Amino acid sequence: MNAVKVKREDLLTKVRANREAHRELFLKAQTNYRRFIIEELDRMLGDAKIGRKIRRSIDLVEPRDHTSDYDRTIMMLEMSVDDTIILDATEFDQYVRDVWAWSQYDGVTLGEYAVGAPVYRKPKRNWEDEEEED
Repeated sequence: MNAVKVKREDLLTKVRANREAHRELFLKAQTNYRRFIIEELDRMLGDAKIGRKIRRSIDLVEPRDHTSDYDRTIMMLEMSVDDTIILDATEFDQYVRDVWAWSQYDGVTLGEYAVGAPVYRKPKRNWEDEEEED
């Protein structure tokens, strides 16, 4: 099946619910992200005060808010003069199943932060710390 007709009001209800769930998850993630950043900055400051090597970057991934994706869809549906909307498979995945192109990466990041787990970037190779082999 490549397309489906849905009632505009039913679709609006579903997208609004998905938006609220995303926004709530993002706000939880953002709160914990800020906590992790502050903890890391405190550690960095402590290290600097006692003379340790100064790190100048924090490798935590910032959670991204996609509420505007939902808002655009909601606005389009609210302004539509049609009572029935035709969705292709991709639109159905996004609007009904809440599976967006960004879901695989950003959804995991939001989920991890929301439950209180930090999300780190892939570590970069630190050439300064490696010893040369003879």
